[in-house]
Amino acid sequence: MQEPPARALSRLAHEAGVAVLLVDLTTGAVLHANRAATALAGPQSLPLAAQEWARRAGLSTPSGHPAPSGQALSSAAGPVARSALGEPVAGELVHRDPRRSAGPSRLAGPLWVTGLPLGALEPLPLAAPPGLEDTALVLLVPVAAPVPAGAASGGLHELRERALVATGLAFTISDPSQEDLPLVWVNPAFTATTGYPPEQALGRNCRFLQGPDTDPAAVGRIRRALEREEGVVETLLNYRADGTAFWNELSLSPVFDAGGRLVSYVGVQADVTPRVLVQQERMAALAAEREARSRLALLADVADAVAELDSPSALREVAEVLVASRDSGWRAQWSAVLLVDGGVRVVAAVGVEDGVSRSSFPVPRGGFPGGEHDPLGGLLAGTTAGPVAASLRERWAPGTLTRWVAGELGAARQDAFTAIAVPGRRGALALLLLGADAPPGEDAAALLGEVARRVGLSLENVRLYAREHALAETLQRSMLPEHLAVPGLDLWSYYAPSAEHAQVGGDWYDVLPLGGGAVGLVVGDVVGHDVEAAASMGQLRSVVRAYAFEQEEPGTVVMRVDQLVNGMRISRSASMVYGRLRPLGPPGGAGGSAWELDWTRAGHLPPVLVRAGGDGRVAGVQLLDERGGTLVGVGDRPRSTASVVLGPGDVLVLYTDGLVERRSRPLAAGLERLREVCAVLAPSDAAGVGEQLLAALGDDPEDDLAVVVVRVPRAGELVQEPEGTPRQRRWQLPGDPSSIGRARRHVLTTCAAWRLQAGPEAELVVSELVANAVLHGWGPVGLRVRHTGRGLLVEVDDANPAPPQPRGGEAPGTGGYGLQVVERLAEWGWRRSGAGKTVWALLPALPAGDPS
Repeated sequence: MQEPPARALSRLAHEAGVAVLLVDLTTGAVLHANRAATALAGPQSLPLAAQEWARRAGLSTPSGHPAPSGQALSSAAGPVARSALGEPVAGELVHRDPRRSAGPSRLAGPLWVTGLPLGALEPLPLAAPPGLEDTALVLLVPVAAPVPAGAASGGLHELRERALVATGLAFTISDPSQEDLPLVWVNPAFTATTGYPPEQALGRNCRFLQGPDTDPAAVGRIRRALEREEGVVETLLNYRADGTAFWNELSLSPVFDAGGRLVSYVGVQADVTPRVLVQQERMAALAAEREARSRLALLADVADAVAELDSPSALREVAEVLVASRDSGWRAQWSAVLLVDGGVRVVAAVGVEDGVSRSSFPVPRGGFPGGEHDPLGGLLAGTTAGPVAASLRERWAPGTLTRWVAGELGAARQDAFTAIAVPGRRGALALLLLGADAPPGEDAAALLGEVARRVGLSLENVRLYAREHALAETLQRSMLPEHLAVPGLDLWSYYAPSAEHAQVGGDWYDVLPLGGGAVGLVVGDVVGHDVEAAASMGQLRSVVRAYAFEQEEPGTVVMRVDQLVNGMRISRSASMVYGRLRPLGPPGGAGGSAWELDWTRAGHLPPVLVRAGGDGRVAGVQLLDERGGTLVGVGDRPRSTASVVLGPGDVLVLYTDGLVERRSRPLAAGLERLREVCAVLAPSDAAGVGEQLLAALGDDPEDDLAVVVVRVPRAGELVQEPEGTPRQRRWQLPGDPSSIGRARRHVLTTCAAWRLQAGPEAELVVSELVANAVLHGWGPVGLRVRHTGRGLLVEVDDANPAPPQPRGGEAPGTGGYGLQVVERLAEWGWRRSGAGKTVWALLPALPAGDPS
C-alpha cells in the first residue's frame, strides 16, 4: 500500500537537516555549504569542485559506484555535478556511505538531490537575487527509509514517491544588502505552506509569519544569529495567510561571495506541526507523570512522617515536608501545624524565624463562631470550607483564633497563607497552614486536602490507641492492690511495664486479707500487652479472690480456678503462684512471731525464701520450686500444696519473669543470678530489700515486672542499713487520707534506716505533699524518697497535670498554706510527668551525730 504524502513527510529525517549548496555555474565549484552539508563532507576549503565535494561526502549513484575524482563534468556525472552545469534537477536519488566520507555525520542511506539554477526563475515577478544570477541552489534532503544499492525498480519508484514529498519543503532567499532583509525568492512550496503568493511575500521581511503566540525568545535567537552573520535553526509558531497557526522548522544559512561578503540567506522551512504536537503531547504526558510522581512522593513522605505520629517530632516533619515540596503546586515559605487538644496550640512551625510560644488558645464553650472575621475558627467549626486564604498582617477581630494565630506566627517569612482543616470523625483535629504568595490551584488544593486527610487519619488512630491504652492501663492499675498494710508483716510491692509496651501488660499481684490474721499472696503473668491481656488478668484476679476467701488450701484454690477458666474460655495463657500466710503466734502482733506459708504454682517461677542469720546476715537462700504444675487451665491433674515456716527476719520474694529473664541470658542463669543477689542482701526493711533487688536485676526489663517482698520483722527492731545499700525507696499509695499517715511512717523509717537527722522535717514535708496529692489530685499517689549528694529528695506523683498553687498570706480561708511550710523547710518545684505531675522537695539531710 502506498504511503500517504502527509505521513511520508513526517517520516523525513528533518532532525538531520537539509544540506544546502550554492554552486558557481561558471566554474562548477561549490561556493557555500551550510552546516548540514559541512557535516556530510567535512570542513572544506571553498570554492571546491562540485564533483570532488560529492566524492568527499561519500555520495554514490543508486548502483553504488561513485564518480572518480577529477572526472570531467558531464550529464552522467551525477545530480550534484549536473546541477553545477546549470542543469535543473527535479529530484534524483543518491546514496551516502559514511565510511567513504570525510564528514563527521554518520548519516547513511538515500538522499534526494534537487538542483535549481537561480538565473532561470521565470515566470517569477522578480529576477534572481543580485550577485546570484550565475548560481545554482542544490538541496540534499535525507530520506527516512534506506534503499540498498541495486534495488528493484519498484522499490526505487516507491522511494522516489517519498522523496518527492521533500519538494513540499519551502525554500526562500533573502537579500541582506537591502533594508530589513526582504525575501527575494520563494518556491511554490512556500506558498502552499503559508498561503502567501509570491507577490505578497517578496520584498517583505519574513516576520509577517509571526503572530501573538510566537516565542519572543526564539525570534531573539534568530535576530542575534543574523547580527553575527551565522546560521541558525529554530522551530517556532508561525501563522498562515488565513490566520491558522503552524509550527515552522526554519533553517537560515548565510551565503558569502569569494571576498567574504554576505550576499544572501538561504532559508529552508518545513511544516512540522504534527511532530511538534506529538512532542508537546509527549512532554505534557511526561510532565503529568512527573507531577504525579512528585505528588505520590509527597504523600509517601507525609505517610512516613505520620507513621509514628505519637512521636513529638512527627508533626514537625509534616511541616518540613510541606515546605520542602517544590512540585506540588505551592511554593511555601513557611508551614505550621495547629493541634486541637483541649485548646488550640502551635505544635510545629517551620520557617518562622523567632519560633512560637507554648501558649494555647482556649476553645470557646459553644465552639468557634467562624465567619469572615475569623476564617480559622470557621475551619474548626466546620462553617467554612477549606482551604481558605488569609494574611498575618490583616487586622482580625480581637479575641478570635485567627487574631491569636497571627500574633503567634508574626515572624513568619511570608504574610499570606493558606489554611486547611485536618478532618476527624467528630470535627477538625488540627489546622495545616502554608505561607505562600498565592493560594494553591485546584489540583494542588486537592493534594493538600489529601495530605490533611492522611494526617487526620493518623491522628485519629493515635488518639484511638491512646484511649485504648489508657483504658487498659486504668483497668490494670485498678486490679493492683493499693493497701498492703498487714499487721505483723512488712510488705512492699513494685510494678513496672516494659519500656517497649508502656503502661499495659498482663502481670499482676494481689494481697488478700483472709480473716483470722491470714493473708493471701498472688503473683501472676498473662501473655500479652493489650486490652485483652488486661481484661484476662482482671478475670483471673477476680476468680482467685473469690476462691481464696473460702480459706481452702492453695492447691485446691488453683484447681477450682483451672475448672472455671476452662469454662470461661479465657483465650490468653497465664501462670501464677498463690500462697497463704498464717501467723503461728497471736494474730495482729507487732512482730517477732513466725508465719507458715502454704503455696502452689501453676507454671510460674518459684518464690525465693531468704533465711536470716543471727548476725543480720543471710543464712541461706531457698528456691521454693516444689509443687510446680502446668499453666492455669491446662490439664486436669490435681494441684498439690507445699508448706514452709518463715521466722523473724526471713524474707519471701514473689516476682514475674521481667526480673530475671533477658534475651542475653537463659532463664536458668537469671534464676541463679537472683539467688546470688539474695545471698548478699544487706539488713533492711521490705522496701530496702526490694530496692536492692531492683538495683541488681531490674535494669531495663524486657518484659513487665512485678515484685512482692514480704518480711517478717523482729520484735522491737530498728533496722539500720549499712553503707553501700541503695539509698532509694518507692511506694504506691491509695488516693485517700489514710495514705498521709502511711507516708509519714515510711519516711521516718527510711530516715532511721539511713541514719539521717532529717526525719521530723521530712515527715512534715511529705505529709503536706501527699495531702495535696490526695486532696487536689486523683488516682493513686506515688511516693519516692532518695538520698542524694545534696540532701533528701522527696517526690510525690499524682494524675492531675495542674500545677500546685501556693496561697498568698492575704488569701481568705483556713487551708492551702502547706506549700508555704514546704518552702520554709526545703527547695521545691514541680514538673509534668506522663498525664499528671510530680512535685518534689529537697531537704538538707545530715548523718545522725554530725555536729554541723
